[in-house]
Amino acid sequence: MHDKDRAKFCLEALKRAGADKCECFFTRSAGSELNAENGEISLFRTTFEVSVNLAAIKGQRRGEFALNADDKDAIEKGAGETVKLAESSPRDESYDIAECQPPAVFDNSVLKADKDAMYEKLSNFLRQAKERYPKITIRNASINFVRKTVYYLNLNGVDFTSSKGIYRVMAMFSARDGEKTSSFNYSSSSSTELKKEILEMASFDILLKQSSEQTETKFVNGKFSGDIIVTPDCLGDFTDFISQISIGDAALISGTSVYKDKLGKRIASDVFSLYSKPVPGEICDGYFITSDGYKAENLTIVENGILRSFLLSLYGSRKTGLERAPSSGGCYVVSPGSQNLAELVSSVKRGLLVARFSGGRPNENGDFSGIAKNSYYIEDGQIRYPVSETMISGNIPEMFLNIKGVSRERVDFGSSIFPWVSFAGINISGK
Repeated sequence: MHDKDRAKFCLEALKRAGADKCECFFTRSAGSELNAENGEISLFRTTFEVSVNLAAIKGQRRGEFALNADDKDAIEKGAGETVKLAESSPRDESYDIAECQPPAVFDNSVLKADKDAMYEKLSNFLRQAKERYPKITIRNASINFVRKTVYYLNLNGVDFTSSKGIYRVMAMFSARDGEKTSSFNYSSSSSTELKKEILEMASFDILLKQSSEQTETKFVNGKFSGDIIVTPDCLGDFTDFISQISIGDAALISGTSVYKDKLGKRIASDVFSLYSKPVPGEICDGYFITSDGYKAENLTIVENGILRSFLLSLYGSRKTGLERAPSSGGCYVVSPGSQNLAELVSSVKRGLLVARFSGGRPNENGDFSGIAKNSYYIEDGQIRYPVSETMISGNIPEMFLNIKGVSRERVDFGSSIFPWVSFAGINISGK
């Protein structure tokens, strides 16, 4: 049985089990994975996975069930469990499935892994990193290639097929100089081909250089309100408060979002614009189908500081009466600014270059606190020294209103594109 027929069988099984409305995501993936540990290539393996995600609505009650088997007996049993879960769930008139749309097939045309290139690029990375940064130890690194095909079908006649092949590169590392060691750091990158060396991808070279400098750190003196320049690797920790926490289903349905009444109003400096761009193009590691069963589209979230869209699913839209977003989020792009990084640094009287942040989830108002790791002290417009772990705290909505500048330079991670952003008025606590 072809996978498309298996997906159709899933819908039929859900109908037989008593679903009024139903949908199915049937996914099959095949991958090649090359790993290295402690500077040496250690493992190559191939992977094969299947996942089936079923959803049913019965009497305006919804149930969902996932399985990793594709035989008919497993699907029939899973369909029965899905409907049972629906029958036992609370009734909600907002439950629905995507309306009928023209059938579509999406494919980024990357069909299989270039295994020779995978081995060459990972070998080169281990060698080049050791030659260029002798203090560095690559704790682990990997290149994975996954070719994934997704079939989405629902009872309203939606029929989408999405296929994508992507390489994902990851490395975690630290530095040692005698008895002194740096904090570990890491980065990742996605691409549809392996033409570049890994040191040229994302921010690997920048972070390796910084880790080499961070075996000897100093404490920041005193507590003060200053500026922080957040690096591209770290920026998502702060933009996620907007995109992942405050403008999605949960916060808007509950009414706890600080931005619930801000659509069309200013929530950031006019130098800041944020987009979700899942349609492959500017972002290579995107998606074609939204999680609620629609053809994905690129979306403007914040434009020159103005909130242009929430990130509501079909359910969230029906629940709140607000417009459904044509993107499921992710694939975030922040527009470049008008200053280069050196200009951002030169404008800081006293503050930090924050390359990694370790902290808890911000509260509903956006108050946060945590530790700046792998970071640098800035004074009188110059980067002075790597800092020992230093506490920073503030309020994220206020941060975005107090942006001092956004860099022209950006880092393309394949799944996101971020610049350096300078924020004013952050509480910095040293010794």
